[in-house]
Amino acid sequence: MSEVATFGGGGGGSGGQTPEDERVLIRDIAISAEANSKEGDTFYLITQRLISSLYLSFHFLYQPNTYDGHSSLEHINSAGSSTLNRPTGINNSDLIYDGASEGSIASPEIHDTLLEGRDYVLLPQEVWNRLYSWYGGGPTLARKVISSGLSQTELAVEVYPLRLQLLMMPKGDYSTIRISKKETIGELHRRACDIFDLNLEQVCIWDYYGQQKHALMNDMDKTLDDANIQMDQDILVEVLNNVNGTALVRSMSSSQDNGFAEKKATSVLVEPSKSSLSIAGGWSASKGASRSQITEISQSSNLPSARESDSTYGVTGVSTRGATVGLTGLVNLGNTCFMNSAIQCLVHTPEFARYFREDYSSEINCQNPLGMVGELAVAFGDLLRRLWAPGRTPVAPRPFKSKLARFAPQFSGYNQHDSQELLAFLLDGLHEDLNRVRDKPYIKSRDADGRPDEEVADEYWANHIARNDSIIVDVCQGQYKSTLVCPVCNKVSVTFDPFMYLSLPLQATTTRAMTVTVFTSDGSAMPSTCTVTVPKQGRCRDLIQALSNNCSLKQNEELKLAQVQNHLIHRFLEDPLISLSTIKDDDHLAAYKIPKLVKNAVFLQLIHRRQEKETSNAQTTSRWKPYATPLVSAISRVDAITRGNIQKITQTMLSPLLKGESPSSLVAAVGPSCAISSSEVCTDSSSKTINKDVSNSKAAVSPKLPLQLVDESGACIDLSVGEEKSIRISSSSTSIVVYVDWSQKLLETCNTHLLENLPEVFKYGPVTKKARSEPLSLYTCLEAFLREEPLVPEDMWYCPQCKERRQASKKLDLWRLPEVLVIHLKRFSYSRSMKHKLETFVNFPVHDFDLTNYVANKNSSQRQLYELYALTNHYGGMGSGHYTAYIKLLDENRWYNFDDSHISPINEEEVKSAAAYVLFYRRVKSDASNSNVQQSGEVI
Repeated sequence: MSEVATFGGGGGGSGGQTPEDERVLIRDIAISAEANSKEGDTFYLITQRLISSLYLSFHFLYQPNTYDGHSSLEHINSAGSSTLNRPTGINNSDLIYDGASEGSIASPEIHDTLLEGRDYVLLPQEVWNRLYSWYGGGPTLARKVISSGLSQTELAVEVYPLRLQLLMMPKGDYSTIRISKKETIGELHRRACDIFDLNLEQVCIWDYYGQQKHALMNDMDKTLDDANIQMDQDILVEVLNNVNGTALVRSMSSSQDNGFAEKKATSVLVEPSKSSLSIAGGWSASKGASRSQITEISQSSNLPSARESDSTYGVTGVSTRGATVGLTGLVNLGNTCFMNSAIQCLVHTPEFARYFREDYSSEINCQNPLGMVGELAVAFGDLLRRLWAPGRTPVAPRPFKSKLARFAPQFSGYNQHDSQELLAFLLDGLHEDLNRVRDKPYIKSRDADGRPDEEVADEYWANHIARNDSIIVDVCQGQYKSTLVCPVCNKVSVTFDPFMYLSLPLQATTTRAMTVTVFTSDGSAMPSTCTVTVPKQGRCRDLIQALSNNCSLKQNEELKLAQVQNHLIHRFLEDPLISLSTIKDDDHLAAYKIPKLVKNAVFLQLIHRRQEKETSNAQTTSRWKPYATPLVSAISRVDAITRGNIQKITQTMLSPLLKGESPSSLVAAVGPSCAISSSEVCTDSSSKTINKDVSNSKAAVSPKLPLQLVDESGACIDLSVGEEKSIRISSSSTSIVVYVDWSQKLLETCNTHLLENLPEVFKYGPVTKKARSEPLSLYTCLEAFLREEPLVPEDMWYCPQCKERRQASKKLDLWRLPEVLVIHLKRFSYSRSMKHKLETFVNFPVHDFDLTNYVANKNSSQRQLYELYALTNHYGGMGSGHYTAYIKLLDENRWYNFDDSHISPINEEEVKSAAAYVLFYRRVKSDASNSNVQQSGEVI
C-alpha cells in the first residue's frame, strides 16, 4: 500500500484511498510512533468529538466505555460502513477560548478544564500530519513530551505548560506567558526581556509566589520545574536602577498608567529544549475516558482568576444537590481527577469530617521539621468545611492544589498522577502537621529475644505512639508483625511495624510466562523464541527445564542461559538456584544450545559491531559499536586453539543467517538479487574482496571474517590473518570475547536483523477477556500479601548472627487493625522502560469484610468486621484515564458517584467493578456503640 499523500490540503480527501487503507495506515503509523516516543517529541491535541467521527470514517471506532488497555486506534467497529460521509475538516475550536484563531502568531489558549479521552485525544506527530494532509483545518495545538514523576524517568505530554504572570516593577506592566516547566531560568529571563523590552543585565527575576519574594532566580541553567515554579503564580521582573536612580529601560512609554498597565502581548507557548534522555518509564498516547458520559462544566467567567487569594475558593455556576450536606463536587482544574477522588474519600471519612469541622487549631504542629508548618492541615480543613457546607455549588480547589504543589512538587502542573500516591502523601503530611508530639524522644527498639509476641508488640506500639500521635494515627494506622529468617543460621528476627494502608498484589495465579530466544551454536537452525510457563517463585533450573522441553533439545546438548543488556552478555545464569524473581519482565534473555561433552570448555562470546557516526565539536567521526544479540559457542581447551579454529566456529554459528542459505521466504523479503551462497560471504579486514565463482557453491578460497579477539589486557588481535597461530587462553578464563565487525557490504550478505530484536521476558499487552472475567477474591490478594517470600537481592537483610547480608525469607502478619482500613490494589506495575495496568476484577466484600482469622494476635477476642464506605476508581490506561470516587453517605445509607463536579446516585450493585483501585473500610461497631455515637450527634 502506498503511503504517499498530499500534505497541507483542505478537507475531505485522502488521495483515493479506501477507508480500510486509511485505517491500516493510521494504525501502523500510530503504533510505531507510540512505541518509539521519547522526550522532546511533539504530540497534537484533536477534539474528541471530531476524532470519533474520523474513526467512524476509518471503519474503526473509539469506544469510551471500554477500559481494557487497548489503544483507541485498535477499537474496530465491525458494523462500521465505508460509505459514511467524511469530515469536512479538523475543527479544534471547542478546545480553545473564543477569539483564538489559526492565524494568530501565539499558540491558541486551550480551556483549563479539558480532560483527556473525554474532550481531546493526543495524536503522535506522524498521525496528525497524515490527518491534516487529508482534512486540513485546525487550529494546530502542538505539545511536547517531557520527563515527569519523582524519578524524572516517566514520559508525559505537557498539555498545560506553566502559565506565569510577569510583573515588571517599578513600572507596573504585566504580561501572561506560557512556558514549559522543563525550560531554564535563563530562558525565562530572555523571554521576560523580550516582552518588556529590557536588557538581560538590567533585571533581576524573583519567585514571587503569593506576592512575596521567595527566591532570586539567578541560576540560569536550573529548570523551572527544579525551581518549584507553579502554575498561575507571579514572577517579579525587577528593573535595576543605574547610578542616576532611573530605570534602565530601552523604550518605556511616556504615558505610564498608575498601577498595572497591561502589555498587549498574547500568551506565548515556549517549548522545552530537546533532550537526549531515553524512555525509562511507560507512557501511551492512547488515553482512557470517564466511565460516566457526563458533560463537564466548561470554562466560564465564574472560574476564579489566577490572582485569587489562597483563602478563596472559586465556584462554578452549575450546582449539585446542595440541599444535603456532603454532596458537593470538586471542579476538575485539568487532569486533577486523581486529586478530587482521593479528597472526596478522605472528607467523607466520618472521623475526619468530625475532626476538621471542629476547632483543631491547638493540634497544629508548626515546629515539626517533617511537616509543612501546619499549612497543609489548614488548607485541607478549609477545603473539607467548604465541601460539607450546605447548599454549595462545586468547589474549585485551586488554593489547596497550589498549597499541595508547593510542598509536593511532584503533583504540580496539570498532568495526570497516581491517586494512591497522592493519598499516601496526604495521610503522611496531615499526620506530621497534626502530630501532638512536639519533641520526639529517641527510643531504641529491643530485639524480641524469645519474649512473648504480645509483650514485644505492645512495646513497639508504645514507642511508636511516643513519637507519633495524631488524628491520622488514631484512625488509619495499624500494626503488622514482620518475621525474618536467615537461610544460613536460621536466626529469627521479629519486629512490629506500623502501617497506614495495605498494598495488595493482584496475583490470581502462581505461574509466570517467560519468553526466551534460543540460538544454536552448530548452525543447524535459525534463532527462535520460546514462551514457557514457570512457577512465579521458581528457580533458574525450572526455566531451563521448561525451555529444554519446548525447544527440542537433543540428548547431547544443554542450554546456556544468559541475560543480555546493551547488546552484550550481562551475566550467565549458571547457578540453577537463582530465583526467577531476580529476572524482571523487561529483561532480555538468550539461551544457547551447546554440546554437553566438550572437555575443559571455554565459551566463545561473539559480539557484533557496526560503524555508527558521532558528531562532536562540529566534526563527524565513525566508531565501531556493539549491536544485535551476541552468539555463544563452546570450545575445548584440550587441543590448541588457533585463529583458524575461531574463524570456522564463527562461520558455523553465522551460517543460518546467510541469505543464500536462508528459507525462500526470507530471500523474498530482501529480494532475490541480494541472495548469495555461503561462498560469497565476506571481505577480510583490509576490505579486499575474496575471489569466488558465483555459479559454484564452494569457494576456492575459504572466506575470512573481520574478527577481533579481546585479550586479557583488553587489546584486540586481528584473527583474519595467521590462521595457524595459536591463541593463548588463561586457565582461569571461562570465556573469550570476539568482535565481528560488520561492514555495510558484509551486512548485505546476512540477515543480521534476525539478531536485532531480542524480545522482553514478558511483554505486556491488552488483557484478554478471559483474564478479565476470572474473579479474584480480595481475601486471595490479602493472602498473597501475607505469604512468606524471599527478599529480593536488592533488599538483602543483615543477619546479626552471621554478620553477613542474607537473602532471608520474610513473613508478614496483621497484628493490630485500625478503625479505618485503607486497601490499595496494586493495579499499576513499573519497570525500567514501561509501566502497565492490570484490569483484573477483584471481588471485594461491601459488607462483613471479616479479617478475624488474619490477625495473628489471638489474645484479641473481638471480631474484626469491616464495611466498605468509599473507594476510588481508575478507568483507562497508564498515565491517562480518569478517576472517580464511589462514596456511601452513612446518614442516608445510599451510594453516590463523585465524578469531579458531577454527583449522581448509584445502586450498591454498581460499586463492584474492575476499575476499583483504593478501598476504604470502616470497622463495624456493636449496636450499643452505634447508638451512643448517634445520640452524641457525631457525623457517622
